[in-house]
Amino acid sequence: MHLISPFRALRPPPTRASEVIAPPYDVMSTAEARVMAQGKPHSFLHVSRPEIDLPEGSDPSASAAYAKARENLQTLREQGLLARDPRPCLYVYRLTQGDHSQTGLAAVASVAAYRDGRIKKHELTRPAKENDRVRHIEALDAQTGPVFLIHRGADSISQQLAQHCAEPAQIEVLAEDGVNHQIWVIQDQAAVGALCADYNALDALYIADGHHRAAAAARVAEARPDDPGAQDFLAVTFPDDQTRILAYNRLIRDLNGLTTGAFLKRLEQDFDLSAQPAPVTPEGPGIFGLYIEQHWYRLAPKPHLSERLAARDPAGRLDTSLLQDFLIQPILGIDNPRTDERIDFVGGSRGIAGLTEPVDQGRMRLALALHPTSASDLMAVSDANALMPPKSTWFEPKLADGLLSHLLS
Repeated sequence: MHLISPFRALRPPPTRASEVIAPPYDVMSTAEARVMAQGKPHSFLHVSRPEIDLPEGSDPSASAAYAKARENLQTLREQGLLARDPRPCLYVYRLTQGDHSQTGLAAVASVAAYRDGRIKKHELTRPAKENDRVRHIEALDAQTGPVFLIHRGADSISQQLAQHCAEPAQIEVLAEDGVNHQIWVIQDQAAVGALCADYNALDALYIADGHHRAAAAARVAEARPDDPGAQDFLAVTFPDDQTRILAYNRLIRDLNGLTTGAFLKRLEQDFDLSAQPAPVTPEGPGIFGLYIEQHWYRLAPKPHLSERLAARDPAGRLDTSLLQDFLIQPILGIDNPRTDERIDFVGGSRGIAGLTEPVDQGRMRLALALHPTSASDLMAVSDANALMPPKSTWFEPKLADGLLSHLLS
């Protein structure tokens, strides 16, 4: 069974890419998308967040929104802002943010391999969000947001990608967030075949970001079994040693009826607790920062807790599991972090201010800083057919919408 295949990408001409490129559809609210798209009639946000072109207050999940997305995509094609490659190709996709760079391959990934577990997941999906992606794909007859995959590094793959990157990129655009996006088109059929052979020889691919997009694609494929274009989903896969995962920190609204003193005393049953004069950025797994009442503390599990963790499965050993099972649930009474409104999450890209400001402003009672989950942990959890706690990984930089789309027919 193959993992990836070439496809005929729908993409902007090199000179127009800067007009089309947009952030991923799910990293902003409707209000934020409206602001981002102001004065940008060709922004892909008009396709990925079509409600911005409807009256304020319109339901993003209404039929009118999906119809508008289809109309806007067709308009971009008619205006020459997007064109489909005449033959199936592969695409090298490089992201550069500051001194960090990662180079992957854009292709279509097999829904059958996803169903059979060679494209592995580690996260549950939410029905409403999954339904939204199904309706978006069906309305456009296209997948417009790539799934972010990772794979264990292979020298032969890296060498081939490096060779293709020796030439100038066909598309290069610096996004407003400072991330540089470069795309090289691989049209030579021998080169396409060699890369496909090496990728398809991998044991597995792993979903890093985009579980809802992959699940939605699988549902569309099931509903359209005789449609070859629907049997794959748009993806970009990067080697695990190049991807960058930031911490996904926690904010808590209250102390579950405890005083600060009682809360800290309860913590000391399972954690070594030490006050710190400066913000705590955990230096390794099992270390946490706690911010409460304008004071920072360093938390580390006591030996008896470390022994219990060592006996757990890969998902149970994660720092996010440790916090949930021994602090957030038993002390703070938050049983389901997916649905409880007393907990919120903030990506590590927000820095220390993302933790301290909500607490200092009184919107949150405390903040918990974590060490980032590693790519090896993610793959170990997926290999064990286990699930990570919600919000365990935050990948930076993120793939753009609009540079590559997959038409199903």
